[in-house]
Amino acid sequence: GCVLVVSVVEQLAQWHNSTVKAALERLCNYIPGKCQIKRHIIDREMNADVVCHSLKLCKQDPGQPLCHLYPPPKVSFFQMFCKIAGCGGSFKLEQYSAESIAGFSNLCAFPVLDKLCEKIKYVIRNKLPFEDFDGDKFSTFPTLRGYHWRGRDCNDKNATVYPGRRPDNWDVNSDSNCNGIWGVDPKDGIPYEEKFCKGADSRGVVLLGDSAGAHFHIPPEWMTVTQMSVKAFANLPMAFTDELDWPQFSEFTGFLNSTIGGWTDSLYLRLRRRNRCNHRDLQNISQNGMLMIQTQTVYFYINKAAYLFFSLARNQLLDNPTIVVYATIGNDVCNGERDTLAHMTTPQKMLSNVMQALRFLNTRLPTGSHVILTGLVDGRFLWDNLHDRYHPLGQLNKDVTYSQLYSFLNCLQVSPCSGWLTSNETLRNLTSERALQLSNVLKEIATSEKFSNFDIFYMDFPLRQTAEEWHRMGGEPWQLIEPVDGFHPSQIAAALGTSITWQKALHEWPQVLGKENPFNNQIEAVFKDQGGH
Repeated sequence: GCVLVVSVVEQLAQWHNSTVKAALERLCNYIPGKCQIKRHIIDREMNADVVCHSLKLCKQDPGQPLCHLYPPPKVSFFQMFCKIAGCGGSFKLEQYSAESIAGFSNLCAFPVLDKLCEKIKYVIRNKLPFEDFDGDKFSTFPTLRGYHWRGRDCNDKNATVYPGRRPDNWDVNSDSNCNGIWGVDPKDGIPYEEKFCKGADSRGVVLLGDSAGAHFHIPPEWMTVTQMSVKAFANLPMAFTDELDWPQFSEFTGFLNSTIGGWTDSLYLRLRRRNRCNHRDLQNISQNGMLMIQTQTVYFYINKAAYLFFSLARNQLLDNPTIVVYATIGNDVCNGERDTLAHMTTPQKMLSNVMQALRFLNTRLPTGSHVILTGLVDGRFLWDNLHDRYHPLGQLNKDVTYSQLYSFLNCLQVSPCSGWLTSNETLRNLTSERALQLSNVLKEIATSEKFSNFDIFYMDFPLRQTAEEWHRMGGEPWQLIEPVDGFHPSQIAAALGTSITWQKALHEWPQVLGKENPFNNQIEAVFKDQGGH
């Protein structure tokens, strides 16, 4: 956090030809809310690593390497420390000299965000909407696991009204399933739900995924000084309360036009176009592989995609069938440990975990549902296409490549994936080998296991097909990867992946998608003003 903030401050000073104090104040003014710069103690001649070690916001543990993002200074780190603090005696820095930097590197310290941290801790623990007055697991509030993640509730005072349920008495008097279709046709006295949706194969979509499925994204303009502005940071509170995820634009449950580049195309949108009765029937129950929230001196670690299933909102007797996509494409091989291979999921454990999850789903999903198991990605694509490119932090001075970033994160043991984000080719290959083994476990489950309430299908993660399609469109492979973290699929990759998944389903498992509703145009004509997300 410190290295990131100091890098941005120093580059702001350079870009605007200002003092460091003025750059700190400029950054403060960009951030929503009110913040105060107490003092500063940054020399523009020193890189961020030196400054942060000098302020004691970074440290070197005994027996551990010295972690640095930038090339080491030509003189020793000790000599640089002397320049800052003097070496005639004890190392002294006024405590509040570091507070401005520490404040920026702790999101919970931002005035506009500090009151949100308790709420965010709640939703991270429970994967449920923070504002849900009737307890049906759906909300009228967008973030904090609200309707960005699940279809929007249309009555948050009635637990029997929510997206995805079968209509109550054909919704003669009110909209019980929030798809915007209710009332009676005055011409013939037939309820609209019965006329348009009876026998229409209505179904929802549920994603059980990791940070890729949640659509993790840090806007590059937050750390690219040539693009920084008040407008660039305007979405910070929303992004923070969505855990830096953007499920509303994601591959499986996206429903809003993308504001983070690319375009939105999702399995949900295609199911809705196929059958307008599916409106709002979506749930994105995904979790970042490891998320840390800091509030004062308390740290909360949430590891791996576990217990996601228990926040699933589906009533076996009252609700429509659904398509469940199980897509933890990297969590089982990705960790930040130095001995990363020892911390990867084994094939035996994978089999046990997935079978346990499927048995649980069989107790929750309505008959006629479908489960799609998605294989793990081959993450060698990341190093191959990014390692020698400049990271947003390094674009101004051409001094930080993704290779340097990966090395820095590995040194700190906070890498999102030590096995793939490394210069060690043998380790990258071993990680992909384990990923393939785990994918084969999923494939075998789909082939051999049977459940009473759903059938199972398997598909490889379509990275190769996505890259080929993007190349045909004139794009470059690196554009399929999130620029800031150098790890997650970008918005472009998400949209292209949807198209590939849909075509596979149409040709190989058409029963999963349901039939086209011949009344779609009539529904839109009658309810054009009632179906907003």
